[in-house]
Amino acid sequence: MVIIYTSPGCASCRKAKQWLKDNQIEFVEKNIFTTLLNEEEIKYILSRCENGTEDIISVRSKAFQSLKEDINDLSMNELVTLIQKNPSILKRPIMLSKRSLVVGYDDDEITAMMPAKLRPIVENSCNPSCPNYTVCGSIRLPESEIPA
Repeated sequence: MVIIYTSPGCASCRKAKQWLKDNQIEFVEKNIFTTLLNEEEIKYILSRCENGTEDIISVRSKAFQSLKEDINDLSMNELVTLIQKNPSILKRPIMLSKRSLVVGYDDDEITAMMPAKLRPIVENSCNPSCPNYTVCGSIRLPESEIPA
């Protein structure tokens, strides 16, 4: 199960939801503007970030810039309150599963949402016997193995 935090009109959010649907991965969508993120939820997301707040907060966004806050000066409680009052400062989508946290839509990164047992099937699905192999399969090979 994946929780995906989205916003209306977000093209990356639509792509991510479609990818999850196409890969039959169950998800719960939470619109960050209509669903108030509670303190525990925000703290949990932050605890899963490898690079701290920069993973989920868009400090270059107009929404964040207009706040005139130095994120490094905020306590955890102040940060939680800031996110609750200004959800538009969050990068989107944010996808969360038991194993993974993926922020934004990236074709390679989103595969982290694929259950481990299905990854080998996906990785091996395109081979030389596939009619599209010359187009897509060879892209996955190291340069030294690409057929001439």
